[in-house]
Amino acid sequence: MLNPFSNNGENIYLLTYWSSIKTALTTTIICLLIGYPTAYAISRANPSIRNGLLLAIMLPFWTSFLLRVYAWMGLLGHNGIINNFLMKNGIISQPLDLFYNAFSLNLVMVYAYLPFMILPLYTQLVKLDGRLLEAASDLGAGPIKSFFTITLPLSKTGIIAGSMLVFVPAVGEFVIPELVGGSENLMIGKVLWQAFFDQNNWPLASAVAVVMVILLVIPIALYQHYDNRQIEEGSK
Repeated sequence: MLNPFSNNGENIYLLTYWSSIKTALTTTIICLLIGYPTAYAISRANPSIRNGLLLAIMLPFWTSFLLRVYAWMGLLGHNGIINNFLMKNGIISQPLDLFYNAFSLNLVMVYAYLPFMILPLYTQLVKLDGRLLEAASDLGAGPIKSFFTITLPLSKTGIIAGSMLVFVPAVGEFVIPELVGGSENLMIGKVLWQAFFDQNNWPLASAVAVVMVILLVIPIALYQHYDNRQIEEGSK
């Protein structure tokens, strides 16, 4: 049963909210750092192979989400494929601590949500007019300056949309923290499960869920405000 206060008197719910937001934010940032160059490369690829690359991004969705998480458990476990391979080849003398910690949690979270970052970025970057980059090059702008002055500003909508698609569901994620995160990486989804089904305390669970919804509504409202402002500026 979940104790509302930890041993040092700190409120476990506040700590769990912070842990959930921190994990979701870390996942979002890593997905953006990996997803942006991936989406850019796909958008600039030859049209004949572009659909195949997009299919490779969406291919994991053809397999059950739970099965994919269990596959990572088999890879990262103490006696998993990675540790067995490294020990068999003499690279390490004892198994690495790859499972049931923050590393495994962030790794599987990024794996699960990366397509949700890549696809919105791709839809935005593929519409980028290449003539703008050619004009910038003719005017003396290098690749880095062209990226920060043309490509990045024109892809802000995709960045925001992808970040929202990753951050919002990642905050309330339950399966991944439960299976690969360990007891030290408690997230709000687990707290809700315990309050509903272990403690059978529906009023408490409802209050926790409402607070979580409010926390998630704030970035959604900010994005909606930004989107409306962009539409208004575009119509002028």
